[in-house]
Amino acid sequence: MKSITFLATAFFAAAHALEERATSAAEKEPTPTAVGVQEPSAEPTLNVITVQGCFSGPGELVFNSTIKFNTKGSCAQDTCFNLGYPVAATSGGNQCYCGKKYPPKDKLADDNKCNIGCTGYNLEACGGVRFWTVYNTGLSLSVDTSGEEEFDHPESGTTSTKSPTAVVTLTGSTAVVTQTIAPSDEPKGSTTNVGAIAAGVVVSVVVVAAAIAGMFFFLRRKRNKEIEEEHRRNAAVNSFSGKPPSSSGGMSILDARLDPVMAQRRMSDGSIADNQDYSRKILRVTNA
Repeated sequence: MKSITFLATAFFAAAHALEERATSAAEKEPTPTAVGVQEPSAEPTLNVITVQGCFSGPGELVFNSTIKFNTKGSCAQDTCFNLGYPVAATSGGNQCYCGKKYPPKDKLADDNKCNIGCTGYNLEACGGVRFWTVYNTGLSLSVDTSGEEEFDHPESGTTSTKSPTAVVTLTGSTAVVTQTIAPSDEPKGSTTNVGAIAAGVVVSVVVVAAAIAGMFFFLRRKRNKEIEEEHRRNAAVNSFSGKPPSSSGGMSILDARLDPVMAQRRMSDGSIADNQDYSRKILRVTNA
């Protein structure tokens, strides 16, 4: 009886030892690691590659190359950073994109959409099928986003538009015409077009006015010059004749022979009388 009890005890002890050994072996076996996991987004840091999210479009990023053993570092650092780009992106596991701006914010997608492992290190996600994992390469902390309005005063949320200016010179004086465009809720493109049209109209009006003013001053100067020439000629004639100019602006020169009184008088004592007959011979007396 004791032998049977001893055998049963030994059997249960052996079974328990086998169970513990199996449990220990199962615990020591490595658990399979998930591949193609998108890293969470992080704040940009200088000289450090940081993930900025998963996007459904590349925005202004441009395809650079297909890397056989692609990783976050081989695309963002070895390629884009060395080329001077602050933004990089991977897609499809092996494609590398570079650029200067992040994709538009409306293209931001869930991180699980970027689920294809990098061809050089498949534990990290290098984008997905038509999805892009976007990185800050660490070259710059201040990076713009595609499609965003650029504000001169972000605190107030208002934009300032440069006013078109036209400079026109009018006979020695300079006139500056400025067309101010007030901010509005209209799209940026339409505001620019309206401002350009308004500036064009203002400049055209100013140019036409300048042309008319220039023609007026030219004709006035020409007329003044003609009047000065006429007065100069009259002064020369008056100086030559010794008579003052008449009220008509001209010179009244009368011939004395047209005066009936002067016609009956001799011009001088030595003149020959007109009423004498000089056809007969005159006797001359001389001292021999």
